[in-house]
Amino acid sequence: MVDGLPGKIDELDDIKALRALVEGLVRSIEQKDERIQQLEQMLFGQKSEKMVSVDREVKKRRKKNAAQVAKDKERARQKRKQNAAAKKKLQQEEKEHKVADDDCKCPFCGGDKYTVLGWDESVEYEYVPAHFKKVVHRREKKACTCGQHIVTGPAPVRVSDNVIYGPGMHAHVIVSKCLDSIPFYRLSKQFERTGIPLARSSICDMFHRSAGLLTPIYDRIIELLPKEKYVNADETRIKVQEEEKTREAWMWTFIGGPFVTYVFSPSRSGETPVKVLGDSKGILQADQYSGYNQVTTPDKRDRAGCLGHARRKFFEAKGKAPELAEHVLEKILDLYIVEYDAADEEILGTEKHLMMRQVRSKPILEGLKKYLDEEKPNHLPKGPVGKAIGYFTGNYKSLELFLSDPNIPLDNNISERQLRLIALGRKNYLFVGHDVAGQNLAILQTFVATCVANKINPQEYLTDVLIKIQTHPHSKIDELLPHNWKPPPPPGDHNSDTDIQK
Repeated sequence: MVDGLPGKIDELDDIKALRALVEGLVRSIEQKDERIQQLEQMLFGQKSEKMVSVDREVKKRRKKNAAQVAKDKERARQKRKQNAAAKKKLQQEEKEHKVADDDCKCPFCGGDKYTVLGWDESVEYEYVPAHFKKVVHRREKKACTCGQHIVTGPAPVRVSDNVIYGPGMHAHVIVSKCLDSIPFYRLSKQFERTGIPLARSSICDMFHRSAGLLTPIYDRIIELLPKEKYVNADETRIKVQEEEKTREAWMWTFIGGPFVTYVFSPSRSGETPVKVLGDSKGILQADQYSGYNQVTTPDKRDRAGCLGHARRKFFEAKGKAPELAEHVLEKILDLYIVEYDAADEEILGTEKHLMMRQVRSKPILEGLKKYLDEEKPNHLPKGPVGKAIGYFTGNYKSLELFLSDPNIPLDNNISERQLRLIALGRKNYLFVGHDVAGQNLAILQTFVATCVANKINPQEYLTDVLIKIQTHPHSKIDELLPHNWKPPPPPGDHNSDTDIQK
């Protein structure tokens, strides 16, 4: 044995351990520096550094041909036509501004005999504040001449027994909170300005009473949703009030077919997707959160990825590797341009659209995957660049699924847009009072968002359905789903079914 060899081996091991320790510390410092830079950008960075929307980037890049320009002009013309038609429906009031007698003195001949030539007309649109009205229900009573029998006219149909507020008031409360994100205390102030003092507790009662009445229709939506082949999903935090401090809960959205569904859950566990989607088959488009894993298995739903998430991660990595990030962002934008071209040609969701993706999108995506596989070893796995690359390459199977089905969008932005209603409400009303209130919010948010998605006025829908649901046969409940709902004929409409039968 060579003298001193064991000591040299021990010394060598110490050097390796020291080198590994130094490398680990360097990586940790670099990661903290990158995190500090991100936080400084969030706090002090210019607003212009925020990620520009895909729509704006595509419009900047694309050069429209003559046919596309003509289509845009036609869309604009149709929009102006719709706006003009809407204005014609407004209640019209005419005011005459006659010439004063003192002005009828001719400076040339001195005469005061004037004839009317006509009228100059101009239009002014005025806002009339909302107002309440008191409806007095008078029920006639009649008695038989024998004095033994008395009959009374039918009682009015109300939202609930002994409730003095009508269905339109209930609907207004729901729309104000779920669509306009107005907290109840602000709504109470608005009511007071329009002539009726209404306590916050009364407004709250109307909200929760409505949720209870509409629960059977909501349950039917939850039952029908898993039957949709394509579903988008996402989730966001929402606070629940407790005695000492608020606790965290979650609001989920599941979008499929005509339904925009919200589900409240005290936790973010995967129980909610399982409860909603069960063993259904089809496509689920969501981010890579593990809570969706139980419903995206080989025997259930295929998981479609979100290029919007990938785009955001590379945008956040621009400060560390600007050339790489810009290259990836440009390639992702090229994928979106294909979709915009398909929309202009009006072939979305067709075989032609699928062919366009195969010819144009597939080479872009595969080239991007190859490029990032080559770049991956050059970046720290836990750095912003390494995380962005890892997200793309690790989820490539789900990200490329849109290449096999023209009905799968490139991103999950539709879910994120629907959750903005929850996020905006969260800033205004801060929290829900308890889990039941969170569930009621999910129910009513579902109806309002589904009405908007199907171009139905939620105020009109809710005003009508809050009364109908009380006597409507449960076997025909599908007739009250927002996309199946038929608005009642206006008062005095002689074309109604009742009048025809008469």
